[in-house]
Amino acid sequence: VTVSYETIRDWVNRFGQQFAARIRRDRPAPADKWYLDEVVLRIKGRSHWLWRAVDANGDVLDILVQSRRNKAAALRFLRKLMKRWGKPRVLVT
Repeated sequence: VTVSYETIRDWVNRFGQQFAARIRRDRPAPADKWYLDEVVLRIKGRSHWLWRAVDANGDVLDILVQSRRNKAAALRFLRKLMKRWGKPRVLVT
C-alpha cells in the first residue's frame, strides 16, 4: 500500500478533531487543588510572562504566554480556567 503525504494530511483534516475530542473527553477530571505560577521568560532577548495552572496531580490545565505583564489578562486566564474546569477547592499562587 502506497500512502502519500497528501493522503495523511487529508486524514488528519478529516479525523483529527474526532480523535482530539475523544482524548479530551477521556481525560480524568482535575484535582480540586490548583497551583498557579508566573514566570518571566527570555525569548530572543525579550521578556515574556508565562502563566501556568497545574493541578495537584501534576497535570497542566492551561498555559498563557504574553509579551507584557497584564493583570487583566491574568484574571481572564483564571476565569477561563474556572469556566472550563469548575472552581477549585484550594488555589495556591
